[in-house]
Amino acid sequence: MLYSDKVMSHFTDPHNVGEIEDANAIGEVGNKKCGDIMKIYMKIEDDIIKDVKFKTFGCGAAIATSSMATDLVKGKTIQEALSLTNKAVVEALEGLPPVKMHCSVLAEEAIKSTIADYYKRQGIDPTPIVGSSESCHQNCPCDK
Repeated sequence: MLYSDKVMSHFTDPHNVGEIEDANAIGEVGNKKCGDIMKIYMKIEDDIIKDVKFKTFGCGAAIATSSMATDLVKGKTIQEALSLTNKAVVEALEGLPPVKMHCSVLAEEAIKSTIADYYKRQGIDPTPIVGSSESCHQNCPCDK
């Protein structure tokens, strides 16, 4: 399985790794069968993602997609972050092997899960804004 140089860079030297102590949004998605678990922390102020960090347990592609997804939403508005797609993550990484595409879906879902948590903490139902969450544990290729 060949990975792009960009994927390898984000795997060996990932950006935004860690926790945010005073995060006001935390999301976690994943599947223990796969071993891919993504947890994202955000600090959101005035609808801007001021800081974002992640902790991912999983393969190199899961770490690389977490790193890239957090890069792509940092400094963006909530609405801009919600428009992030797994396809955009894959394109930014210059491709992923087909068997690793679920990692990019997981990264997109992790961002949306974190933003949903932000709205819940504000007392706002996130479903009309974020949509319903279909986490990897429902669609995981590992279950097939």
